[in-house]
Amino acid sequence: MKKIGIKQIILLQAIIIIYTVSSIMAKFASAGDTLERIVLFFGLDLLFLGIYAICWQQMIKIFPLSVAYANRAMALLWSAIWAKIIFGEQISVKQMVGIALVIVGTLIINTETQEKPEHE
Repeated sequence: MKKIGIKQIILLQAIIIIYTVSSIMAKFASAGDTLERIVLFFGLDLLFLGIYAICWQQMIKIFPLSVAYANRAMALLWSAIWAKIIFGEQISVKQMVGIALVIVGTLIINTETQEKPEHE
């Protein structure tokens, strides 16, 4: 397996963002007041999940599975950002501490991956 660089990690995070956007579409679908709105956002939810699934399959070819899934935990951060920006939800101190722990853990795993590539 080749060395994982910052570009690959950024790409992985972009794919995780796509995954969290599908949750936004699901929330909009659940709040839909007309059948057309529900179908539209449910369709968009499925579209984003499909794009995510295809891209995720490519990422797990590049990353060790343990690293890919550790980075997937960053969905907590992206979901919190969307909840605040789009839905105006409050983020508690406990949630911020939990998200900070996830970020630190993900950074540690990513740093180790960059420093010590797996032997073939």
